[in-house]
Amino acid sequence: MPSSTLKFRLFFFVFFAFCFGFIFLSVPEALNAADSKRALTVDDLFKLKRVGDPQLSPEGKWLAYTVTEMELDEDKSETRIWMTPVSGGDAIPMTAKGSSASMPRWSPDGGYLSFLSSRNDGKTQVWTLDRRGGEAQQLTEIVQGVRSYEWSPDGTKLLLVLQDPKPEDLEKDKDKKEKKKKPKPWVVDRLQFKMDYIGYLDRRRTHLFAFNLNDKKMTQITSGDFDDSQPVWSPDGRFVAFVSNRTEEPDANSNTDIWIVSAENTDKGKTLRRLTMNSTPDQSPAWSPDGKHIAYETVIDETYYPYFCTTYLAMIPVEGGEPQILTAELDRNVSSPRFSPDGNAVYAVLEDSGEQHLARVNLSDGELTRPVSGQRSVYSYSLGKDGSAALLVSEPHLPGEVFLSKAGKLQQLTFTNQKLLSELRLAEMENIHFKSKDGTDIEGFIYKPLGFSPDFRYPAILRIHGGPVGQYDVSFSYEAQLLAASGYLVVMTNPRGSSGYGQDFSVPIYADWGNKDFEDVIAGVDYAIDKGYADPEKLGVGGWSYGGILTNYVITKSKRFKGAISGASAFHYISNYGHDQYQNWYEAELGLPWENRETWERISAFKWVKNVVTPTLIMGGEKDWNCPILNSEQLYQSLRRLGVTTQLVVYPNEHHGISRPSFRRDLYQRYLAWYDRYVKGVK
Repeated sequence: MPSSTLKFRLFFFVFFAFCFGFIFLSVPEALNAADSKRALTVDDLFKLKRVGDPQLSPEGKWLAYTVTEMELDEDKSETRIWMTPVSGGDAIPMTAKGSSASMPRWSPDGGYLSFLSSRNDGKTQVWTLDRRGGEAQQLTEIVQGVRSYEWSPDGTKLLLVLQDPKPEDLEKDKDKKEKKKKPKPWVVDRLQFKMDYIGYLDRRRTHLFAFNLNDKKMTQITSGDFDDSQPVWSPDGRFVAFVSNRTEEPDANSNTDIWIVSAENTDKGKTLRRLTMNSTPDQSPAWSPDGKHIAYETVIDETYYPYFCTTYLAMIPVEGGEPQILTAELDRNVSSPRFSPDGNAVYAVLEDSGEQHLARVNLSDGELTRPVSGQRSVYSYSLGKDGSAALLVSEPHLPGEVFLSKAGKLQQLTFTNQKLLSELRLAEMENIHFKSKDGTDIEGFIYKPLGFSPDFRYPAILRIHGGPVGQYDVSFSYEAQLLAASGYLVVMTNPRGSSGYGQDFSVPIYADWGNKDFEDVIAGVDYAIDKGYADPEKLGVGGWSYGGILTNYVITKSKRFKGAISGASAFHYISNYGHDQYQNWYEAELGLPWENRETWERISAFKWVKNVVTPTLIMGGEKDWNCPILNSEQLYQSLRRLGVTTQLVVYPNEHHGISRPSFRRDLYQRYLAWYDRYVKGVK
């Protein structure tokens, strides 16, 4: 039977919901509904669908978006395009099962919905659908395939992003089959010669092309030994703004600038104009409706490697001149700038203290408001001509869904996971604030086990986020919910190095990894113990990427944890130089290893590996060039030699993120088994 506290909470919920017209259940019915719900399981991962890329139609009546599903039986993921009326009604699948589709875009007249797809085992091309129905028609036949695209304002052209073709792309099918049997060696001559998910880099570059829909002719509008990206048409369709690093040695720095090129040039972009003059990244250009200004993201601090620096919202005249920093007084990251339809304001996604909001900067007085704020995370959006916005939003108990923001009201448009969520009893999330060892304020989140009682101490897992510049936020966390459903108190903190709290909060770990961030995450565990939530004798720790890196520091500096999971981590940094993709970052932050070897060794967890006593599960992808499996192998070999209980799990053909559904299932099953055995003590 439900406790008196549960009855009171359910009564209050039912009364509140009845008053506002949300549900019409009696208290007994609500109690029965709560009792019938079940805990989240590993296999629910394959029932959860991922919504993305919301796109409002030009007249604002329809919403197109993507839905990605993992199919365990076929061991693959598939993305389809869906459409739903903004006024309400059933969602309609626009692409069929059997081939993934992405990047839905409306034609300027709203009559057609285009997308990218590699159907019939071919290269990725642009396809289009009549909104009223019918079969999709292929628009492009590009031998190397299309990276991305955008409609011209008048609907007569497509702006294509294409990588230079491989020699075999230009050969006949018979020749291609023969070449596959006889692989060629990789010939490397670039400074940046590796990238995760790509492998060894060659000199094939990414450039921009204008594709005429009437005669199918294509004009190359940029060229050179540079990569061009993020192109956007000017409102009149005469020019294109794009992002490129065109310094003398692009591989040696992180600078990007915004450039302007004529959409009708005949010299392959040899005649173009550099708009921004910053030596740090400028990106994500957006034209004003009158074509006179461009809003963009910028980094203005050159003291640190830009990864650690705040990204500001800026605006610059198209004719050139001094940029205006629109968020200069706000030390928070922004992304995805867009001008309002009337040109009087600029919108952007604003990251702030464990949340992400839709922000609006009024250009007349610089006032910043937040049309969509609160305990939620906005990830992407598109603007309607009437000032409305379709936003991808996630909340603690809601995986990402699309909402409509209009006239100060927020209305949910998609309900992709509603059926599954109605079956689940989810963990309560508590937003926490505490002091670190040196008095610094730290924020975090605690997920409580189902049926949580303040009178009982629970086995607790410290989970550490990747990055390090990133943050845990108030979005739905499958991983935290799974651990909480399995009886664990889950502690998730935003230690120094995290974003969302300003640059001064991020940079203390610059060239000093595993120090202040270690103190911060340990303070989060102490907070949970002091509150009476966590059992100090049953503590676990783990994370992926930088979460794995910091886990390595935790187990070398503390013997408090009974079980650890180190995923896709780094361990002995000097071994990574020239082996992973981060040579620019390493050199900027740590110096050259043959000149500053002491710094490289000082921050490597390898230095203290002999202190480890914690049973540690080590995991990673075979083809990860972000945090190569070399690190996991070295950690495993060290612990094995020291006699520490350990196991190494390597996922074949996987990169930094594990994507194959059966491997994802295996990964979470191993998480639970390892923590159950060594933290809970289950035999």
